[in-house]
Amino acid sequence: MDHVFYTLQDFMTYTESVTYLLVIATLVGMTLFWLFLTGGKDR
Repeated sequence: MDHVFYTLQDFMTYTESVTYLLVIATLVGMTLFWLFLTGGKDR
């Protein structure tokens, strides 16, 4: 990974986008896990 951040703005933009991706992945994962625990579409 050869990212070179020349400014604080570059660094903040990069870390913010990574954070948003992690939050979205966590929410999707939690939703799928909840569906798995409750039986999914079998109701």
